[in-house]
Amino acid sequence: MDTRNFEYLKAQIKYTGFGDNLDEQLRAGMQKQLPEFTLHHRATFGGDQLTSALHFKRSRESELYFFNSYLATLKNQDQSQMLNQLFYIQRQGSVTLREAFNLMQGRAVEKQLLNQKGEQYSAWLQLDFKETDQLGNFKIRQFHQNYGFDLPGQIARLSLKELNEPESRARLLDSLRKGNRQQVTLLDGVAEHKLFLEASPQFKAVIAYDQNGARRQINEATQTRSQLENPARSLATYQAHQNDQGLSLG
Repeated sequence: MDTRNFEYLKAQIKYTGFGDNLDEQLRAGMQKQLPEFTLHHRATFGGDQLTSALHFKRSRESELYFFNSYLATLKNQDQSQMLNQLFYIQRQGSVTLREAFNLMQGRAVEKQLLNQKGEQYSAWLQLDFKETDQLGNFKIRQFHQNYGFDLPGQIARLSLKELNEPESRARLLDSLRKGNRQQVTLLDGVAEHKLFLEASPQFKAVIAYDQNGARRQINEATQTRSQLENPARSLATYQAHQNDQGLSLG
């Protein structure tokens, strides 16, 4: 077994989000010197379970192994739905375990990718559940930079407590780019309201949810001077918006 190859794969597995609990299984698989082998991983996100089969293949020219892909299987909380998706490990832009979960939940993830010329570009990825490829995997839609989705611009329109500090703003944007449904605090005069946001590049917007998971539309969520001077009126406006369900903020 090549020690440097083992250390590289161990770091690659950890970076992709599978932690370090597979180290001994990886060592055992490499020591057997088989043409290929598979490691198994299980994770839970809330009440949902994501199991993964990590595929490793040995080079035909040497004893080096490569982490090629992993097959993710998602079972929702009530076990009524199961999804499978194969994710390939790339030189840049590989989908992490958490991002795979978010994609399989229908959300979008922003990645830095390489084109055929080796040039880097940014794109949002989202699974198309209506179309599959020849292997049965859902096709991945890409929304490139020139598509026109401006996440920081959309967030800046909202009166969020998380925007008051550069660090909390950066954490919010980073979480949304990873495809998370992130809790935020909407400021409405003297009142604060907990909401959840997720990025929707396809519609060039962010989607808001209440704590029960229902979509909420807040078209005017900025904190204006008149709102600050009349918090009661501001709260009434917010509550009126809460009675309407919509797709986006803004």
